[in-house]
Amino acid sequence: MSSVAAMVFRGARSLLAPASRATSSLVSAGSTKKPAAKTKAKAKPKPKAKSDSPAKKTPRSTGLFKVTPVSPVLAQFLGTGETTRTDAIKGIWTYIKSHDLQNPADKREIFCDETLKLIFEGKDKVGFLEISKLLSPHFVKTA
Repeated sequence: MSSVAAMVFRGARSLLAPASRATSSLVSAGSTKKPAAKTKAKAKPKPKAKSDSPAKKTPRSTGLFKVTPVSPVLAQFLGTGETTRTDAIKGIWTYIKSHDLQNPADKREIFCDETLKLIFEGKDKVGFLEISKLLSPHFVKTA
């Protein structure tokens, strides 16, 4: 055994030890009989009970999920004066899909109609990655 192997396996002598006589005698004798397989059944994971824990039922109230007041333009578009950022983006995407405003050649590009131009600073085309950036000024900062 080399010193490098000894350093790598430190105490794992069973990995470095030669094969046992029983196994080596089967191989050398040319026997086709295989050693008996273990019949230990794997324990099936128990299905998790669906708990109605209040922690999972309560909505998050921080970050993207925090309900914040919005600008009058966005409030008129969404129909509510306060919303979360995720709900605002969902509302924008629902409007885009229902009015077929995506570029058919490049689905990442959105054509703005008059309603969206009010929200997206008067731009004719907007990339889908720009939506959250362009919505940011519409969320009023609260202390």
